[in-house]
Amino acid sequence: MRKEAVQDTPPPPREHPVDASSPDAGDAGYSKDLKSRHINMIAIGGAIGTGLFLGAGGRLASAGPALALAYAVCGLFAFFVVRALGELVLHRPSSGSFVSYAREFLGEKGAYTAGWMYVVNWSTTGIADITAVALYAHYWSLFTEVPQWTLALVALAVVLSVNLISVKIFGEMEFWFAIIKVAALVAFMAIGIFLLVTQQPVDGQTPGLHVIADNGGFFPSGLLPVVVVLQGVVFAYAAVELIGVTAGETAEPHKVVPRAVNSIMWRVLVFYVGSVVLLALLIPYDGYSASESPFVTVLSKIGVPAAGDVMNLVVLTAAMSSLNSGLYSTGRILRSMAMAGSAPRWTGLMNRHQVPYGGIMLTAAVCVLGVGLNYVVPGEAFEIVLNIAALGVLTTWAIIMLCHLVFVRRAREGRLARPSYQLPGSPFVELVTLAFLAGVVVLMWSDGGVGRRTVLLIPVIAAALVVGWFAVRGRVRDTAASAASGDTAPAGDTR
Repeated sequence: MRKEAVQDTPPPPREHPVDASSPDAGDAGYSKDLKSRHINMIAIGGAIGTGLFLGAGGRLASAGPALALAYAVCGLFAFFVVRALGELVLHRPSSGSFVSYAREFLGEKGAYTAGWMYVVNWSTTGIADITAVALYAHYWSLFTEVPQWTLALVALAVVLSVNLISVKIFGEMEFWFAIIKVAALVAFMAIGIFLLVTQQPVDGQTPGLHVIADNGGFFPSGLLPVVVVLQGVVFAYAAVELIGVTAGETAEPHKVVPRAVNSIMWRVLVFYVGSVVLLALLIPYDGYSASESPFVTVLSKIGVPAAGDVMNLVVLTAAMSSLNSGLYSTGRILRSMAMAGSAPRWTGLMNRHQVPYGGIMLTAAVCVLGVGLNYVVPGEAFEIVLNIAALGVLTTWAIIMLCHLVFVRRAREGRLARPSYQLPGSPFVELVTLAFLAGVVVLMWSDGGVGRRTVLLIPVIAAALVVGWFAVRGRVRDTAASAASGDTAPAGDTR
């Protein structure tokens, strides 16, 4: 782990050798090149993805205008999670993020579980992302004849190269990816509001509240479809926790992180809830479908030229952004784990650009397996990996809330001080959020099909984690003993 800070008075007793006043050993060696604008746009990028640009069409068709309520509910819980993480960041900024906090508040087993489930999440999400890029590229005739696996490999190579150069390049790439997504949404919303105000016909009828009222109301299919669709909607916010990882590579996390976290709530309201309400006011909910972006549906009906091309480019950008974020975050998480002994030692290696290339390469290697999956079963690759990633998202969010519960308890015991920036309503908010996440798993099971098969993977993943823990626990114990004795050579640094 890392060397304890020298103190004039003995520290209070702790359950393990992590000292909150000192950084995680895995934090050593990073540059501080991420600026405020990078963090803010990464926060936007994490909150806006393909779940809105592509997935909203099918969900609108099944749940109706009440989909806006589903996005609002899931967005609220996503905000609770990232607000709790924000408080932990101000307690102790760390590139190891929730894995480092799990080590401090839940012990090494908690950190091991959090880290590897996060790697499972982003590795499988990365496969889904490169698959999505290949599928979206096939939209244009120029790439139609190129094999899907080839396009997936090219996408991975480009993003991997960017991640290995420097964190500043990563930040710039994410900044412009987010700009494209936000600009596309703002442009669509401006067009939609113009249509509403001027009462311009869309597909033969004027937009407005009567479009909802004349087509079954706010809940055209009842409440049940809205509840069922929650399991898909929650994963639209799956990258909001990325803010915690970036905090370790910005010079002023105590200023930047609270602003970025607070902005997530209004972005959810404007971009997710606002967009869905606008879509429902423009044409009947059953005019949308899962096979087409809802924004393309509207723009095509009012005769906007090249609407499909533009939105396809935006969705492709969102997939590239997600892949970029996944390689970045797992590299930092794996370095934190490697320094504690719960990940292979080589995943903690850093290059001369202060980039943890060992962990990034491990995630990229799993994505290469995804390239193979695109070769063997191109029609099923996306669905297979996306559902495995879902379990990683739920585990990550649950561990963040569990860490915060223990953090608040220790603060009440006088063992540490909470920052002024806090998650309100503790411990009620954490418990309700954990219950909500458990409810999502129940919904996945009750939905049958792919969702049930995904839940059945839980015992398999749990067994793999147990076997893995017994394989690394000796190294974890030795690393902790070495840290306690002051022998903390920064394994993996090659600078």
